[in-house]
Order: sequence, then C-alpha cells, then structure tokens
Amino acid sequence: MGQDWLDGEEWVSEASVNLDSPDKRRTLWIVLALNVAIAIAFFGTGILADSSALIANGLDNSSDAVVYGLSLLALSRSQKWKRGAARLSGIMLLIFATGVIFDVGRRFIEGSEPGGWLMMAMAAVAAVINLVSLRLLQKIQDKDVNLRAATTFSLNDFISNGGIIIAGVIVLFTGANWPDLLVGLAVAGIAVYGGVDILRDAHQDKHDEMGDTH
Repeated sequence: MGQDWLDGEEWVSEASVNLDSPDKRRTLWIVLALNVAIAIAFFGTGILADSSALIANGLDNSSDAVVYGLSLLALSRSQKWKRGAARLSGIMLLIFATGVIFDVGRRFIEGSEPGGWLMMAMAAVAAVINLVSLRLLQKIQDKDVNLRAATTFSLNDFISNGGIIIAGVIVLFTGANWPDLLVGLAVAGIAVYGGVDILRDAHQDKHDEMGDTH
C-alpha cells in the first residue's frame, strides 16, 4: 500500500491529486462549473426571496468562479504570476464585501421581506455543493498560494450557507428582515477576513521564496 499524507485533519492517499496533473485541472474545472451554477441559482433565488444574504452569496460564488479560473491559468505559470493571481483574488473579495455592505444598508433603509423557506432551501443545496468543492480541493497536495486561496473561498462559502439556514429559520418564524441583513453583513465580514488572509499568504509566500521571514 502507498504511503498516506496528512492534509489538515484528513488522511489523503498517494492517489490524491498531484501538483500540476491532469487530475488537478479536472478538479478545478469541476469546482469552477459548480460555482458558476450555484452563483446563478443564488442570484435567482435571492431576487425571488428578496434576500440580501442569498444575493451576497451569489456575488461571493461569482468571485470564487473567477478565482478558480485564475487557479487554472496559474497551474503552469511562475510562482510570481501565481502570487499576483492570489493578490487579485484577495482584492476581489474586499471589493465584493464592500458591495454587500452597501446592499445591506439599502435594504435596511428601504425595507425588505425575505422568504425564509427559499433561503433555507437554497442554502441547504449550496452547502452540499460547497462541501463537495471543499473536499475536492482538500485532496490536492502541495497547494500553491493560489490554490490555498481557492480552498479558503470554498470553506468561507460553506460557513456562510450555515448562517443563511439559521437566518431563514428566524425569518420564517418572526417575519423580520434583520436576520437576513445580519447574515449579509456576516458574509461580507467573512469575505474581508478571507481577502486579508489571502493577501497575507501571498506576501508571506514571496518572503518564503526569498528565504527570509519578514
């Protein structure tokens, strides 16, 4: 039997995806397609449910899809190019967070009537898809800075889905819109944290390559 490697808290066999292999490209294409599909679904249900949280996640998954596309382009590129792609990913997350905050503010002022059932249903489907994406990405060994960014995005999405389900339950029983707005803000906060973390990782990767720790 081949040797096993520890990836996070999960044991991954040597049969897992190897660096720059066709399997890695296939994995990223699958995750990219899933994120495009789920982003479209989030936008559609977000409009129908009048939900800031769903629309926020639609924007989030759209930015994720761009990141996975950049990850595919970065596979055969230099480390410097990969860091640049990761920085772009981090900046996109920060821009996305700003847009979500403005949308939440608009809905707070103008009012909204989010649909709890639709919020919960969409978030549950998205949670399954994001979990699949996360597990696929976790099987990739020796992640570069860009792939670490992609994994961060999928983890953030999965956490956000749980928040939407909780908000949907509260909206359903209270009829209030504040849980939806609160989750929208939380998604923005997660995006800010993830964006800053990705930018720091890219910065640290540069210094690691240069052989210093500053």
